[in-house]
Amino acid sequence: MVKKLLSRCYVGLIILFLYAPILILIFLSFNKSKSRSRWGGFTLHWYKELFQNDAIMSALYTTLIIALLSALIATIIGTAAAIAINNMKKVPRTIMMAVTNIPMLNADIVTGISLMLIFVALNYTLGFTSVLLAHITFNIPYVILSVIPKLRQLNPNTFEAALDLGASPVYAFFKVILPDIFPGVLSGFFLAFTMSLDDFVITHFTKGPEINTLSTKIYTEVRKGIKPEMYALSTLMFFTVLILLILVNRKNADKATIKNK
Repeated sequence: MVKKLLSRCYVGLIILFLYAPILILIFLSFNKSKSRSRWGGFTLHWYKELFQNDAIMSALYTTLIIALLSALIATIIGTAAAIAINNMKKVPRTIMMAVTNIPMLNADIVTGISLMLIFVALNYTLGFTSVLLAHITFNIPYVILSVIPKLRQLNPNTFEAALDLGASPVYAFFKVILPDIFPGVLSGFFLAFTMSLDDFVITHFTKGPEINTLSTKIYTEVRKGIKPEMYALSTLMFFTVLILLILVNRKNADKATIKNK
């Protein structure tokens, strides 16, 4: 009994330390005072100001567009690359998997500076497109590593059986292979979207002066003090993700219950 109580207290403390900063941020988003050390009363003023702040809304729009486009393009390229790597012989496959892991093990600052130097060497103007290309580049390995395990679980004879029954390779891929690996593809897409949404270092080195994402906007504001509108935006993003996680987990739990019946 005591051991069980201690284990629960331990887990509770870990969760508290993990979520305490987020709880403080949520608390500050409803604080009427701009001071972080003084409670000025409950207010929704900062949420109203958030939607009237053109700079923040522009940064949010740019962030979401880049994250969505880069994740979508990286998912298509990464899935195709994963299929190609999976069909290679053992030695080339091992080499390609090692090469795929390099960008993930590299420090972000190395990747960011490298991409910036490539754009500069090609006389490419840094801006929206350069950030998008950079995000696609570092997202592809995450997609590949999400799809590869699902491809290894496939029965290799199903694709050949579909071809023997008269299906074209494209039709067989979309009707036989893709449904089986779709959970891995979806995981890769969400992982790429999250990494793109969260990235600062690579974006900082590859963006031009005319665009800002949320991460670079917050970095700029840290020097002169973060506006309370940012607390409100972060709170909305946190609850949006929380609701999506609850819905997805609830859906998976319902599917598991139906399957067990």
